[in-house]
Amino acid sequence: MTEPSSDDAASTPPTCYRHPGRESHIRCARCDRAICPDCMVSAAVGFQCPECVDEGRKTTREARNLAGGAIHGDPMLVTKILIGINVALFMVQVATDDRVTSRFAMQGLAVALEGEWWRLMTSAFLHTGITHIALNMLALWLIGGAVEPRLGRWRYLTVYLLSALGGSVLSYAVDSPFQASVGASGAVFGLFGALFVLMRRLRFEVGGLISIMVINVVIGFIPGLNINWRAHLGGLIVGTVLTAVMVYTPQSRRLAASVVASVVVLVGCVGVTVWRTDQINSCLDGSQNPNTCLDDITIVGASAVVGGVATGAAVEASR
Repeated sequence: MTEPSSDDAASTPPTCYRHPGRESHIRCARCDRAICPDCMVSAAVGFQCPECVDEGRKTTREARNLAGGAIHGDPMLVTKILIGINVALFMVQVATDDRVTSRFAMQGLAVALEGEWWRLMTSAFLHTGITHIALNMLALWLIGGAVEPRLGRWRYLTVYLLSALGGSVLSYAVDSPFQASVGASGAVFGLFGALFVLMRRLRFEVGGLISIMVINVVIGFIPGLNINWRAHLGGLIVGTVLTAVMVYTPQSRRLAASVVASVVVLVGCVGVTVWRTDQINSCLDGSQNPNTCLDDITIVGASAVVGGVATGAAVEASR
């Protein structure tokens, strides 16, 4: 038996290290092993083998947004879904001749006496007309499109929903129990607050944003428009505080701080709701004049009296 000469070995074509039967003249840019077309992974320079690519992914830090969340392919997915839900529910409102509105709008008496606590949230997805929903959805598209990519989907959704809840709770706490209101403006104002915090964090000029916010606040006080500025204020406070925690807390504690802040806001909203519910029920337990008592606990507006029974505002407020 004779051994192959060194010249014969040198002339043997290289084969893929993962597929020995396949001839290959391309080598991995990192480990210099021969790789066949099926094993080639395009790299910044040349090609790499699958093992080197996997190893590189383990050592490469994943890109994160300002709040520490993952960066997704569609940066406005949640915003689009929220707009779709609002539009779909508005169509249901119209189709049911506002029976859905009366069943799910925010009204303090229904929350206190009937235990219909869901109205605190469902009211934020209902609207009074075409103009109302068009303006709110336009604002959601513009502001949400700037906030969602920087907070990430779950943080953004948390800020939106808790801002909506915070707006309803503040309205519940200070309005007449008979005042009805609907609209997404509480949540949108929460996003205004979030955008303000993000712009400050990024050291952007905020003068223009402040002007827009002031104009919207002033509009809420114009007589005859029936705008529930209490919901705006509640949403603005919640959105600003939550976002500040999410982006100013040190990176190592940011996730935990965001969760704790969200839970604290939720518990606070529940606490205020329970307190206000007890307050309203105490006025109607027969131990005192309900009309006088309800007027005393109403900070904004006043309850009307018809036939000796407090009826409250007859006009539905938008927000």
